[in-house]
Amino acid sequence: MEMFRFGNMEYLWGLLIIPLLAVIFIWSRIARKKALKRFGEQQILKQLMPFSSKGRPVFKFLVLMLALAFIITGMARPQFGSKLKKVKREGIELIIALDVSNSMMAEDIQPNRLERAKRAISRLIDRLNDDKIGLIVFAGDAYTQLPITSDYNSAKLFLNSVSTEIVPKQGTAIGAAINLAANSFTPSSEANKAIVIITDGENHEDDAVSAAKDAVDKGIIVHTIGMGLPQGSPIPVTRSGQKDYMKDRDGKVVVTKLNEQILEQISASGNGIYVRANNAQVGLNALFDEINKMEKEEMESRVYSEYNDQFQYFFAVALFLILFEFIILERKNKYLKSIRLFSIK
Repeated sequence: MEMFRFGNMEYLWGLLIIPLLAVIFIWSRIARKKALKRFGEQQILKQLMPFSSKGRPVFKFLVLMLALAFIITGMARPQFGSKLKKVKREGIELIIALDVSNSMMAEDIQPNRLERAKRAISRLIDRLNDDKIGLIVFAGDAYTQLPITSDYNSAKLFLNSVSTEIVPKQGTAIGAAINLAANSFTPSSEANKAIVIITDGENHEDDAVSAAKDAVDKGIIVHTIGMGLPQGSPIPVTRSGQKDYMKDRDGKVVVTKLNEQILEQISASGNGIYVRANNAQVGLNALFDEINKMEKEEMESRVYSEYNDQFQYFFAVALFLILFEFIILERKNKYLKSIRLFSIK
């Protein structure tokens, strides 16, 4: 199976000009029709212009727009991967487990805990080289957002879609996240493995310490990053389009605080380190230094090494359509006027 991609995908934005041209064309046709009405009755005008056609200009425009679509698509350089080869890489496997519970929307770390964590993960991905990365999200339960991969562009794409709405159950199931991550590494891979838990640790509801110890037994290191400040912060919510804060049953504002104690216990049990985030830094840089100390193992992966451009076929079709549009006249041929190929009722 060949791999398809665009070499210059940004050119595809040019396709947006086609609906704009369609609106201008429709407006011009309506304006022309109104102008003709001012000259006289439609039946009389038909007799005065027997070779006039309503359908031909529309058909010519559609052909021209189709040609434009092929030109723009060709400029985006469609490519097919032509050769699949095995490459050797030296790196580790890293899975990040990101807390997406409502408390991660607290704004004690600007702009909020979750957004700041996502930005830090994105910068971490930029620093990876031959390592593999996976992404797990968790709240009341844990879910795989991105399986372990060396495709960093896909990792960033999946990361951007992360929000508190993607999980149905609230809570902070750190243990479930560790267990899922430990089972998500490449089977039989000899690469060193690490899990990074990014959470505020609040409402911790399972035995995450035991899960970290089980991960260590499998040769996996567990690090933790605490998102939030010890003094805590209210949790923003939107009600009737207005910003408000989450309240308990007694109407008091709920304040979410960083639970450093449990995160320190998890990292200690997981043979990792604990880093507390603040408004100056999240802590992934410190963890990246720890990760770089891990021994890099040789990993094998399949990648497409060569891509063949296919733009010439799109340009050829576009040229044919332009010539075809040029040949078609806007007026009826007096010898072929009985043929109603372009008629519009």
